[in-house]
Amino acid sequence: MLMSDRKDRSGQCADLLVRYCPRLFLNRRFDSMPVHEVKSRPMKQTQFRNFSLGCCVVALIISSATAAAPRSPTWVQLSVPISPPARSYLAMTYDPASGKVIMFGGFDGTGYLNDTWTFDGTRWSRVQAPVSPPARAASQMAYDATTQKVVLFGGYNGTRYLGDTWLWDGKTSRWTHATPAHHPTAVTSPMLFTDPNGHADVYGGFNGRFYQNSMWQWTGSDWNQLSLPMVPYARASAAVGVNDITGEVVLFGGLADINPVNTWTYDGTNWTLQFPRTQPQWVYAGSAAFDRNLKAVVLFGGGSGGIDQNTTWEWIQNPTWEGAGFTWKQVLTAQSPPAREGAGMAYDPSLGHVIIFGGQNSEVPLGDTWELVP
Repeated sequence: MLMSDRKDRSGQCADLLVRYCPRLFLNRRFDSMPVHEVKSRPMKQTQFRNFSLGCCVVALIISSATAAAPRSPTWVQLSVPISPPARSYLAMTYDPASGKVIMFGGFDGTGYLNDTWTFDGTRWSRVQAPVSPPARAASQMAYDATTQKVVLFGGYNGTRYLGDTWLWDGKTSRWTHATPAHHPTAVTSPMLFTDPNGHADVYGGFNGRFYQNSMWQWTGSDWNQLSLPMVPYARASAAVGVNDITGEVVLFGGLADINPVNTWTYDGTNWTLQFPRTQPQWVYAGSAAFDRNLKAVVLFGGGSGGIDQNTTWEWIQNPTWEGAGFTWKQVLTAQSPPAREGAGMAYDPSLGHVIIFGGQNSEVPLGDTWELVP
């Protein structure tokens, strides 16, 4: 029996979803020797040569030590001339068709938004599209390489859960309302990602009563439900990143009826439950993206029991294991964005860094943009 078919009897995790994601779901609110005078005298040539050699050796040692010390990545806040209004639970991804990061919607603390913005590595620009998806928060989107369009699905508009599909064409800067014959259950906070085959896939979400564990693939005109031997436990608000080198999808955390503090990977055919030696604490609505500089999927922030986080983690090959094996490693950055959940994250090739925008800290919407500098 699918988890989506099972009734949430305890309601504990459903309460968490409502309590810690304010008004996005059910419109409810929810941490020595003394110094002596020495007479100067000429230094002999041998003494000078030995002194010079010693200085060179010391300089080489210091230089080698400095070169050997790894440089820690750090977050740097970007100073942009124009920025989108503060918001949380927005949808954001990189669009190769336009060569820009695209961001849509979200919640500004009082209402739901339906504006579209792009980021070109230097500035944010609002797109005045003739048609736009209705206002919402907690929707998600991903680039579909087979159709060269960004696919947006799901969300919540303050009164109901949404199951509509919208397509963004980065070449024309236009939205199109798709009318597929089939579609996933209307949910908030689903996980959308580009799978290793280039398709946009949607997994999970919360429909107001149940957490979902069904998985669907966009064909270009319709949603096709996938029948897989194993899928992650039903959940919503998990962090998802895709390794651009291997194509592997990495999923962590979220809100669920069954323990969501686990890591899953997807190779385009099978989901695999991973057993890393270390992993982040439980978070929901964290942000993830692949960092080409670190060559790893990076996870930042998220909420944890009502307390927003600001830690940075990377999913890397474990150097202590023989053969294959991956684990989470905390990235100790010199500085960090303020703690937040529900932010957007994407790798921006124009900038050459991962960027993060928005989110909320203690239910206060944020409108800052940060880059992760290696």
